[in-house]
Amino acid sequence: MKLKIYQVDAFADAVFKGNPAAICPLETWLDDRTLQQIAMENNLPETAFYLKKGDGYEIRWFTPTVEVDLCGHATLASAYILFNKGGHAGAQIDFHSPRSGLLSVTRQDDLITLNFPADDLRPVELTEAMCAPFEVRPLEAYRGKTDIMLVFDSEDAIRDMQPRLNDIAELAARGLIATAKGEKVDFVSRFFAPQSGIPEDPVTGSAHTTLIPYWAGKLGKAELTAVQLSARTGFLQCRHLGARVEIGGYAKLYLEGEIFL
Repeated sequence: MKLKIYQVDAFADAVFKGNPAAICPLETWLDDRTLQQIAMENNLPETAFYLKKGDGYEIRWFTPTVEVDLCGHATLASAYILFNKGGHAGAQIDFHSPRSGLLSVTRQDDLITLNFPADDLRPVELTEAMCAPFEVRPLEAYRGKTDIMLVFDSEDAIRDMQPRLNDIAELAARGLIATAKGEKVDFVSRFFAPQSGIPEDPVTGSAHTTLIPYWAGKLGKAELTAVQLSARTGFLQCRHLGARVEIGGYAKLYLEGEIFL
């Protein structure tokens, strides 16, 4: 059996930036073990699999070690492939995730925008376990559906942090979002998920379903700009819509090939 595979740098205006994702279009679903093995072999933050279903597409995402409920950058990369390689007509794609429901994606020129459900975010006690990975103490702690979010006092604190990943791996969450108000953009962030097989994710679209509602409320504005301060960096255009959020960015094709099973 041969499968098409693409590698796309998402939330990037050039290759080697943003977040790389492997994209595998399918005719029918393979068994879960094979999907996980492909993601492990790719050894990228995420591998997305999609197939045509009705007027839209069903989509699933895997890290090298686990299937996840939602992945923004691999959804953006999947839309890029459908728009540019998959022959999708029109400016909108409706993905359906068995775990996250309807995920619409639109294109305006080269900008691809995700429409995702906003996270259910609540303040929680700032515990010593949350503080343990960092030299600088966070100001606030929040918990969403899958992640913990810690707010710090400056962009420099986010850029310079070198957290102890073993401590983060002990937290009962998919991963940990670290964020602060930005200097040239509205907010900055980084995302660490060693417990999900990703020590640090370069650009995390799904984390912005948590970040956007928080910063929209904090700054009193619905349209925001953001940078994820990983080594590769990623720029995101964001909008808070209440129960949903929009997350926009660019993508670049890096690789096209075949998998032999």
